[in-house]
Amino acid sequence: MKKHIKIIISISLIVVMLFGAAFVLKYAYERYVHATYPLKYQDDVKAASEKYNIDEALIYGVIKTESNFNPDAVSGAGAIGLMQITPDTFEWIQTYYKDDDYTVDDLKNYSVNIDYGTHILSILMDMYGDEDTAVCAYNAGIGRVDGWLADKQYSDDGKTLKTLPFAETENYRHKVQLNKNAYIKLYFQDKNSKNSDK
Repeated sequence: MKKHIKIIISISLIVVMLFGAAFVLKYAYERYVHATYPLKYQDDVKAASEKYNIDEALIYGVIKTESNFNPDAVSGAGAIGLMQITPDTFEWIQTYYKDDDYTVDDLKNYSVNIDYGTHILSILMDMYGDEDTAVCAYNAGIGRVDGWLADKQYSDDGKTLKTLPFAETENYRHKVQLNKNAYIKLYFQDKNSKNSDK
């Protein structure tokens, strides 16, 4: 009888230890995932999302892909800040702002960078009417994307891209989508399901 009780106690302890280990692993995994996909600059992202009617998860997806949340990031092509805006693109987007007296150096300011980057995304969304195409244009530029859309090799309908000639842009749009989806799953699932119910 005593041996039977010892076995039950041993099994119970093993079960408790397994549950404890599972809890610790789950907690560690959640901490890792949230650290990998942080909700930094929340107020600025939310404000830009509402101002330009761009999904917060998409903004975070672009920031994660472009700079991994480094506001001081500068690419080899000279793109600056969180959303990696080039000086040429900055000059172009400046034509939409009558009262701003920002300079290229202000792109290192995360608030300015998020506002300008989200505005660029909204212009591209209006221009193409398709998020995937807009994301490709954010990476490769309007001229290139317009050329691809006009080429039957890359677009059947002249509005969406079925394939891309640049592996960099293909990888970029894939990463943005993966990162956006991660943000939806972690933080915006309820919001997106409410939007889809409307």
